[in-house]
Amino acid sequence: MTEELPAVEHSAAAKPRLVVAISSRALFDLDDAHRVFESEGKEAFCRYQVEHEEEILPPGVAFPLVRKLLAINDALPKPLVEVILLSRNSADTGLRVFNSIEHYRLNICRAAFTSGESPFAYIAPFGAHLFLSTNAEDVVMALDAGYAAATIYSSSPGANASEQLRIAFDGDAVLFSDESEQIYQAQGLAAFTENEKAAARKPLSGGPFKEFLAALHHIQTQFAADAAPIRTALVTARGAPAHERVVRTLRAWNIRIDEALFLGGMQKGQFLRAFGADIFFDDQKGHCESASRHVATGHVPHGVANRY
Repeated sequence: MTEELPAVEHSAAAKPRLVVAISSRALFDLDDAHRVFESEGKEAFCRYQVEHEEEILPPGVAFPLVRKLLAINDALPKPLVEVILLSRNSADTGLRVFNSIEHYRLNICRAAFTSGESPFAYIAPFGAHLFLSTNAEDVVMALDAGYAAATIYSSSPGANASEQLRIAFDGDAVLFSDESEQIYQAQGLAAFTENEKAAARKPLSGGPFKEFLAALHHIQTQFAADAAPIRTALVTARGAPAHERVVRTLRAWNIRIDEALFLGGMQKGQFLRAFGADIFFDDQKGHCESASRHVATGHVPHGVANRY
């Protein structure tokens, strides 16, 4: 039996609670069932799920992330994290998913099962800050509506053994807007660098993951700095002198970032592994494919790099 969670609080005076929405295929390994769906169709998939509903599903790519998110509540007097399930399964076929949730003792009690339709419409009513899915179309709709969202890449690097939750972000088009990336794409590195030097004291606009980072920051403030259950990192291809605008932007937002890696174009994978990221978010597919060989990765199909 899962612990009952309080109602979602929406008032400005209420302390914000981090709500993460996740699809069943991001949480659990449903590849076998999905192969049945692709090769034999929906009816065969439904039969397969019902026939195997007593078999516990293996953890999926985002399972370690979810486990660590929910564990944060154990150290708090009042829960500040909730995970909800948004699934294209039906309630009938989703019984296997909930059996697996109970088996792993994950405190997930809220869900929407949509029988093949996109669950996108339920992100807002649930008050989710972040949506993780393996369905790229659902993710694009969420981003277009202003929610942080990412497509989970298939990956098997293994979970970070630390109990601390470690989340890494790219900068432009993820934490920040893509205004500077547009200059880079249109005019090249020299023009980008010159623009960032000239605008060093002008904060960047927020990107789709700004509010998610702010929610993480709020949880961090409930703990002593050396005892926080969350550690964040900015891992960006920017290098000096384009770093200054990023630092001043985070300072203007009054949002804490624990580590900042300015790689000047170097591959990010080895650095993400060294950081011990439980997940990394980036807007560029090439970076995601490279990073997914080292850590769990979410593609954020937002901004100029994803227009075509």
